[in-house]
Amino acid sequence: MALVSINPATNETIREYAEFRPEEVAAAVTACGERFASWRRSSFAERGAVLKQTADLLRRRSGQYAALMTQEMGKPIRDSRAEIEKCAWVCEYYAENAERFLEQEDAPTEASRSFVSYQPLGVILAVMPWNFPFWQFFRFGAAALMAGNCIVLKHSSNVTGCALAIETLLSDAGLPEDVFRTLVIGSGQVAAVIEHPAVAAVTLTGSTPAGRAIGSKCGEQLKKCVLELGGSDPYVILADADLEQAVPMCVTARLFNSGQSCIAGKRFIVVEAIADRFEQMFVEQMAAKLMGDPMDEATDIGPQARVDLRDELHAQVRQSIERGARCLLGGEIPASRGAYYPATVLSNVRKGMPAYDDELFGPVAAVIRVTDEAQATEVANDTFFGLGGAVFSADTERAARIAEEQIDAGCVFVNQFVRSDPRLPFGGIKGSGYGRELSHFGIREFVNIKGVWVQ
Repeated sequence: MALVSINPATNETIREYAEFRPEEVAAAVTACGERFASWRRSSFAERGAVLKQTADLLRRRSGQYAALMTQEMGKPIRDSRAEIEKCAWVCEYYAENAERFLEQEDAPTEASRSFVSYQPLGVILAVMPWNFPFWQFFRFGAAALMAGNCIVLKHSSNVTGCALAIETLLSDAGLPEDVFRTLVIGSGQVAAVIEHPAVAAVTLTGSTPAGRAIGSKCGEQLKKCVLELGGSDPYVILADADLEQAVPMCVTARLFNSGQSCIAGKRFIVVEAIADRFEQMFVEQMAAKLMGDPMDEATDIGPQARVDLRDELHAQVRQSIERGARCLLGGEIPASRGAYYPATVLSNVRKGMPAYDDELFGPVAAVIRVTDEAQATEVANDTFFGLGGAVFSADTERAARIAEEQIDAGCVFVNQFVRSDPRLPFGGIKGSGYGRELSHFGIREFVNIKGVWVQ
């Protein structure tokens, strides 16, 4: 079976990749398992040198890697370059901080000495999605490698070129052979990889159905997993919000990566007193964004990653309109070739519509009107998901209290759009999964937190 990479801007096939045979997969995972014994004994300085060289190569090859991402999944080229820079940042961050994050901790007891030690687990299987082909891996991988783990990567089939480029990059940066391997496989072989004795744990970024499948398999095998799933992030705009500041933030939040982000703003919950003005400004600024060739520097919105995903998004829009939503902008598939979908704004969105209940993974915004702050937070939490959220208000202390105490999500930003940052934990609750990446929390997900007692 071949894995096919298709340029979503043109619908043209880029390349076909022969899928690894089961025996090739098993051999690759076994090799990683055997390499773990020596890699775990390497020093933080040795691992850090590899990560710093990786950051250097990422920056030097930024144009090459950015073009590859844009070609394989349609990301606007400006976003692709920004993604590569962010990957370099997270590599440097963990190279500089991992030893401190995993430093032995004294735990006073009746023993002559007792302490907590953080030891690597082994081979981690990473099952990654297509929307941020480099960042999704390095967000987890930089920490896992610095902790002394080995990694096998099953990337999304439509970004196989990126997956193989990551393998070459790490090799060129000096990572020893078989510490990291890309597995060119489809989803049908993932269960067998989880079952492999060398695999100690699994991380998945992906859809809710994928999370259920991976979580179930890991439970069966008694192997830890971290799941970062979808999101339908609420952006609460209170009556005292500065709309000149808030609206551009909301537009950026909805259209970044052509709307294909788990932490994109998706439901814009606006207090009635300012809803008319918000809608007018929001529609005007959404309409001003340019959809076109993702290789063009001026493009704001590229194609969706695949035609089938674009069509699923459009079906959600049509169903919402049929159930009473008003389309203020967009909502129609362009006549041009490619997987394009325009910036779209739906108003009058209510419970029972896909735009309210489900994740819309594309440049479609749902505007929901509420009477006051109490109803705003109620609607914000009225979702299966719990990944991110934002609150906009001139009263930052009030907004911070709402963010901390009232919004059920893994991260909430005040007067800013949500984004991942190496210095802060990243992950969700409820249907958005469990576990954390980034910061010191992320590097401790895939270590054995070991208590040691010395008498």
